[in-house]
Amino acid sequence: MVDLTVDLGKFKIANPVMTASGTFGYGFEYKDYYDLRELGAVVVKGIAVKPSHGNPTPRVAEVAGGMLNAIGLQGPGVDKFLHGAEYMPFLRQSGATVIVNIWGKSIEEYCEVAARLDAESEGIAALEINISCPNVKEGGIAFGTDLKLAHKVVSEIRKVTSLPLITKLSPNVTCIADFARAVAAAGSDMVSLINTLTGMAINIETRRSYIANITGGLSGPAIKPVAVRMVYEVARAVEIPVIGMGGIMTGEDAVEFLLAGADAVAVGTAIFVDPYAPLKVIKGIQEYLERHGCKSVGEIVGAMEKP
Repeated sequence: MVDLTVDLGKFKIANPVMTASGTFGYGFEYKDYYDLRELGAVVVKGIAVKPSHGNPTPRVAEVAGGMLNAIGLQGPGVDKFLHGAEYMPFLRQSGATVIVNIWGKSIEEYCEVAARLDAESEGIAALEINISCPNVKEGGIAFGTDLKLAHKVVSEIRKVTSLPLITKLSPNVTCIADFARAVAAAGSDMVSLINTLTGMAINIETRRSYIANITGGLSGPAIKPVAVRMVYEVARAVEIPVIGMGGIMTGEDAVEFLLAGADAVAVGTAIFVDPYAPLKVIKGIQEYLERHGCKSVGEIVGAMEKP
């Protein structure tokens, strides 16, 4: 039997496959498809201090090799998330390993939501910090594209919670390894990457952008080679666990990330095509390990051989 468990340092997961934040709702939406305990972890849609209605529609467009989205981090806010029946109370009852993605428009907002979740942390395995958000106090620059801001937001969140921290890195930077080092030094227990690449698409007949926000985040198979390269670079730059994502559609795709150095992976856009995609990826990884005579997932982490 192949051992699929993964030790992420601060906690263990039953297998290396998570759901990517923003692609699986809050878990409740998929309860009729399968037992959420079959997943390595459920990473919920981003939670902020206050409810957010998100961006105007249209906010999603299919493009070659993937999709663009500018949802605008729509969400219920931390109060409703903690107490609304279909959110954290449901997740606690489900028995799933739960990772809560958090965001804010200022360092104070990040810290407030982290502190609230820390105070009612039953059933929460970790917090994932989305640093791709614009800092309204710094002229709209994204936390994740400024090394000092990235370090500062993580270090301040570290002060208000004892929960394990995963920092989700932006790919829209020159050297992502530098950002991995910065957040690791600030106290992040893990990193996850990549978040979406900034892109846009124009309807040439109407001469308008396909999405109301004009630009959006590109995800799906089109970004996988970029994501694999960045995971490879980050895994060699830091000693903390790495969670890889970006265009994973199959078990074979996931194995690429593991060979590049990811300790675990997250499936996102594939879920919009097939809600069972995460389970199929788990099965695909297991079949690969069996085919190659491996006894555990750890045997192939970072095991890429050079030409």
